[in-house]
Amino acid sequence: MKLTNTSEYALRILTFMARNPEGLFSAKSLVEKLNISDKYLRRLMTDLAKAGFIYSIQGRDGGYRFAKMPNDIFLSEVIDAVEGMKKYTGCVLGFEKCSDENPCAMHNSWVSVRAEFVKMFTTKTISDLDINDVSKF
Repeated sequence: MKLTNTSEYALRILTFMARNPEGLFSAKSLVEKLNISDKYLRRLMTDLAKAGFIYSIQGRDGGYRFAKMPNDIFLSEVIDAVEGMKKYTGCVLGFEKCSDENPCAMHNSWVSVRAEFVKMFTTKTISDLDINDVSKF
């Protein structure tokens, strides 16, 4: 399973910022370092700020800073803030009425994979990621 670009970029932004949790990051520097379009990055930063993970400082010397420390930000919260976890916890084939009582063709195979996915994303924080492996950026 692959995350969408939206979730992937949001996690990349916060992971990159976590390398210096007290730092102030300009949108321009994040765009350049993470190779995300300016418009897309700014939309994600707005979503991350609304969720209370970061805040913006306006002005010439402004930028973004953590409002909540990386060890207090769970991966599932980030995904939920930018697009919703339901995308990853629902039916893998997209059926609305898929359940144990009314399973789709993939349901029994997907249940255990989904449970592991949800467990990992609800128990891991930004700080749990390898924030020093800059080769991913």
